[in-house]
Amino acid sequence: MVKQKLKAPEGAPSDVERIKRESNYLRGTLKEVMLDRISAGIPDDDNRLMKHHGSYLQDDRDLRNERQKQKLEPAYQFMLRVRMPGGVATPEQWLVMDDLAEKYGNGTLKLTTRETFQMHGILKWNMKSTIQEIHAALLDTIAACGDVNRNVMCASNPYQSEVHAEVYEWSKKLSNDLLPRTRAYHEIWLDEEKVAGTPEIEEEPMYGPLYLPRKFKIGIAVPPSNDIDVFSQDLGLIAIVEDEKLVGFNVAIGGGMGMTHGDKETYPQLAKVIGFVKPEQIYDVAEKVITIQRDYGNRSERKNARFKYTVDRLGLETVKEELEERLGWSLDEAKPYHFDNNGDRYGWVKGIDGKWHLTLFVEGGRVADFDDYKLKTGLREIAKIHTGDIRLTSNQNIIIANVSAQKKKKISELIEQYGLTDGEHISALRRSSIACVALPTCGLAMAEAERYLPRLIDKIEDIVDDNGLRDKEITIRMTGCPNGCARHALGEIGFIGKAPGKYNMYLGAAHDGSRLSKIHRENIGEEEILSELRVVLSRYAKEREEDEHFGDFVIRAGIVQATTDGTNFHA
Repeated sequence: MVKQKLKAPEGAPSDVERIKRESNYLRGTLKEVMLDRISAGIPDDDNRLMKHHGSYLQDDRDLRNERQKQKLEPAYQFMLRVRMPGGVATPEQWLVMDDLAEKYGNGTLKLTTRETFQMHGILKWNMKSTIQEIHAALLDTIAACGDVNRNVMCASNPYQSEVHAEVYEWSKKLSNDLLPRTRAYHEIWLDEEKVAGTPEIEEEPMYGPLYLPRKFKIGIAVPPSNDIDVFSQDLGLIAIVEDEKLVGFNVAIGGGMGMTHGDKETYPQLAKVIGFVKPEQIYDVAEKVITIQRDYGNRSERKNARFKYTVDRLGLETVKEELEERLGWSLDEAKPYHFDNNGDRYGWVKGIDGKWHLTLFVEGGRVADFDDYKLKTGLREIAKIHTGDIRLTSNQNIIIANVSAQKKKKISELIEQYGLTDGEHISALRRSSIACVALPTCGLAMAEAERYLPRLIDKIEDIVDDNGLRDKEITIRMTGCPNGCARHALGEIGFIGKAPGKYNMYLGAAHDGSRLSKIHRENIGEEEILSELRVVLSRYAKEREEDEHFGDFVIRAGIVQATTDGTNFHA
C-alpha cells in the first residue's frame, strides 16, 4: 500500500504568516513601540506578536463612541494572561496578582476557563513593570496566547490523590518543554542581554520560524471527572489508573470549540481517541502532534487553521499513521475509561495526607469586591494565612487546596466573615455556569456574556424553581462571539452572541462533555430565551427518566438531534 502524500492546503499565506516571518522570532519592533508614549496603542503587526508574549491590546468599548466624538484615540489597554500549568499558584503568588490588579490593572482578576489569571486594564507604560513583577513571583506570561502551545490544563485538584498529583507534574513538564525557545520575551520584558556564546542565528527546533498556523491547546483529565473538557483540546490526555497507579494516558486529537457565524466550513469539534501511551511517552507524542500541525495546518485561512481542521481534512487514521511514523513506534490500543461529569466539586473535600480542599464558587470567574460581597478582600485575607496552594479550575472557580486541619478552622471563619460561597445556597444551574469576558474589553464580542449571564440566570432560576429543578445540575455556557472561550458547544444549554442582546441558543451537549450541542433557536433575545426554556424545562421536569441529564433528555425527546461530530454541527 502506497503511503498517502500529505500536503498543506494551497493558497497565499495569511498576513499573520508574514508578520511572524518578518518578526525575528517574535521580536518585531515591540521593544521600541512600548517606549513610545505618544499613543497608548501599538501597531497591528506588533499586536499580533504581542499575543505570543501573553497579551492582547484592547480598548474599552463602553467608551469607544464617546471618545470618537471627542476625537480621541480609543481607550487602549492591555489584557495580560499568566502561564500557569494546571492552575496551581502559591498564596504568595495570589497576593502578587491581587496587588498587581490594583496597581496596574482595573482592580479585578479574571479566572479563565484554562485555569489561569487574566488581568485587564493595564496601560502600555505599565506593561513592562507588570511582567517583571510577575516574573519575580516565579510566574510568566510566555506563550499564554499566540500560535503556540498554550497553558496546559489538568484535573483541578492535584491533592485529591497521588494520581492527581502525578498528573499535575506531567502538565508542568509538558508546559515547560513545549515553550518556544526564542529569547525575545526575556530581552523585551526582562532586559536580558545576550551573553558570550549565544548563537547569532536563533532556532526553533520544534516550532520553526513561523511557529504554528494557529493556537494549540493541551489538557489532561482524570476520570471519572472531565472538568477540563478533554474533548475540546487539540491534544487531550485521559489518565488511565489501574490499582490506584497511573499506568498511562489515552490520547485524543483534534478538538476545538471556535467557529465563525454563517460559515459552515467552520465548526466546533470533539477530539477523537486514537490510542494509549505510557506516561514517559507523552512529551514525544505532544511534540510530534505539534509538528504535524506545523507542517500541514492551514496557513492561508486562519479561520480554518486549527488542528481539528487538519485532522478532518487529512483523516483521523492518516494523521495517526503520520504520528506513529514520526514517533518510530505505534500507540497501544486505547484502554477503557468513564466520565461522570465536567463540573467542579464544591465545598470541603478531604484528600491525601489528611489535608483538606475547599472549592469556592466565583461567578463568571471575576474576582472583585462588590457592594455586598467582598470576594477579592476575603480571598486576599485567606491567602495571607494559607500555607497550602490555591488552584484555579477550568470552570472559573477557586480551590483553597492542601489545608491542614489546624488552618481549616481559621479559613472557615474567614469564609463566614466575608460571606464567600461554596455554592451551597445557590442553584445548581448557577453553579454550573461559565461565561467569557466579552464586552467591554474583548474586541471580538458581538454581545454581552460575563456581565449578562448572571442576570439571565436570575430569571431562569424562577423557571427552574417552579419545576422543582433547583438542585439539578445543568451546564450552561455563554460566549459573546463564536470563538468558544467558554466552551459553549459543550453546554447542555449554550448561548453564542450574534448582536447586542441577541444570541443563538444551543441545546443537547452531554453532561460529561462527550457530545456537542445543536442549534435550537437563532438570533433571539431574552424574552424568547425565557419562553423557550419555560417549555423545555417544564417538559424535562415531567418527562425525564431517573438520573437523566438535561442534555440527554432533549436528544431523547427529539427537541434537537445528537451531534457527536463537529462536521454535523450545522446539519
